[in-house]
Amino acid sequence: MIEHLLIVLASITMIGIVCQWVAWWLKLPAILFLLIAGIIAGPVTGFVRPDEVFGDLLFPIVSLGVAVILFEGSLTLRFHEIKGHGGVVRNLVTYGAVLNATLIAAATHYLLDFPWDLSFLFGALVSVTGPTVIVPMLRTMRPKANLANILRWEGIIIDPLGALLAVLVFEFIVSGQGQQTWEVFGLMLLVGTLSGAAGAWLLATLLRRHLLPEYLHNVTTLSLVVGVFALSNSFQHESGLLAVTVMGMMLANMKNVPMEDILDFKESLSVLVISSLFIVLAARVDFQQFAEVGWPALALFAVILFIARPAMVLASAIGSKLDWREKALLCWIAPRGIVAAAVSALFALRLEELGYAQGHLLVPLTFMVIIGTVVLQSATARPIADKLQVSEPEPLGVLIVGANVVSRAVAKALTDKGFRALVADTNWEDVRTARMDGLPTYFGNVVSDHADRHLDLVGIGRLFAMSRRPALNALACLRYKAEFGTNNVYVLQTPEEKGASEKKVIGAHYTGPRLFGEDITYTKLASLLSKGAEIRATQLTETFNYAAYQERYATSILPLFALDGRGRLRVYASGRDVQPDVGWTLLSLFPVDVLEQMRAAKKADEAPAAPTPAQA
Repeated sequence: MIEHLLIVLASITMIGIVCQWVAWWLKLPAILFLLIAGIIAGPVTGFVRPDEVFGDLLFPIVSLGVAVILFEGSLTLRFHEIKGHGGVVRNLVTYGAVLNATLIAAATHYLLDFPWDLSFLFGALVSVTGPTVIVPMLRTMRPKANLANILRWEGIIIDPLGALLAVLVFEFIVSGQGQQTWEVFGLMLLVGTLSGAAGAWLLATLLRRHLLPEYLHNVTTLSLVVGVFALSNSFQHESGLLAVTVMGMMLANMKNVPMEDILDFKESLSVLVISSLFIVLAARVDFQQFAEVGWPALALFAVILFIARPAMVLASAIGSKLDWREKALLCWIAPRGIVAAAVSALFALRLEELGYAQGHLLVPLTFMVIIGTVVLQSATARPIADKLQVSEPEPLGVLIVGANVVSRAVAKALTDKGFRALVADTNWEDVRTARMDGLPTYFGNVVSDHADRHLDLVGIGRLFAMSRRPALNALACLRYKAEFGTNNVYVLQTPEEKGASEKKVIGAHYTGPRLFGEDITYTKLASLLSKGAEIRATQLTETFNYAAYQERYATSILPLFALDGRGRLRVYASGRDVQPDVGWTLLSLFPVDVLEQMRAAKKADEAPAAPTPAQA
């Protein structure tokens, strides 16, 4: 029996991580695969039976998991960002969210005959989108920068705000079980707020005064979150979720509190918690509950898609500069995600205990909205964005760190082949020269806060770190691995790095593959260019294939890039095997002596033939 439980628990975590990996690989929201895996593991095969596995511990485990999720989400809410990302975002997460929740609540009440309090709870739950479902969809859809920012920041900000709204509605429902509804509700708000504030103050004090060693920051934070949740519930029943949400929000908005590492840890922990929790929750789904809600549930889903969301967007966009195409895309994209599923399952368990006859229907209704919006909108987002002409091109361009002579030559060669090459540097003379060459530039540090706000990366999907400063190259690689992916970050070796001892060279895991090969340095390329070397393009044909190309030029030239038959850029770098084929175009650096030989051969071919004796 114990061995079986261990296998089930281990399988839940492993399946969750596999689902996360598949979602990353396919660039789709992980929640979709987690729910499918949970349904297969639970009601389909019966392998996972949460009520049997966890017994009386199911409710406490789900409660703690939701508390961690809400705390991690609320840590991302900084109040200045509500104003800092435009009026449309501010409107969407304030009165727009209330309008959305109210319309959904009205439809739930009239279509499913839910009581008003339960209807408002459902409306609050499914008004939350969240970054975990929005960001993967944006990668696939690639809308214009302004639309991507609106959708991304709406998801980030409404995640904790929507959760807080749902918690408040739930606590109002719970407090209504007694005679003094408003008094109990007020006491819940007071205890939850004070407990969260006390927890935030205590943690902030410990961190500001350096009273904890660094290796205890993360575990202390987790312990405090769990402690605040439990203590708040002990002082006033059901106030714990509000307490951890308030705690996270306060920490996010305090000054001089080092929360970056803690947020990274909480994000990693949330991935594990979310993955396991979703499989457990989905395994409890009863297909008979879907049959119980019947056809009116589909009508409710249509209201959410085609009435509530468009009304919310159109009301929030009043006075903005968005045209009708951009508004149409915002009306369509609103997938529901993690907070909705996790919190609805927790509330359903509690409402069933309180005797709400329809409380158990919150889970199938919420899962229907999640699966429906994620599947439908993931499948149609890109075609609709293309049809509305609000999508950006494929990210084939390159961000080049450094505006030196080598960077400019590479950028010019790529630009001539139709690729966007953005050159960035803090050296004004180099940037000015690049501008005079007609290259797009950014004057500033690519790892600065200003770059995060103003660097235009539309259409760019690779980084070439080519500055003469190894430390800056490493920082740029670290910063943009998350943006472009590890496979799309390259670094050009500097002279001091070549042949240096291990203790003097920046670790490979901090940088990326060596651009153009292990033996190539900035100095070598700059020397060749100063002597007259040029980057030339050569197209391979049936009569002049790659073997003939290599035979003719052997080691006298330096291959840099290859454009395959579909126009995609392939980079020659350490650990990257490029096998050009017929129809490909090769970009290589030709030294001056090779260029002179080519010019002499061409001149000889063009010279008129000597007259024959008869002609003379």
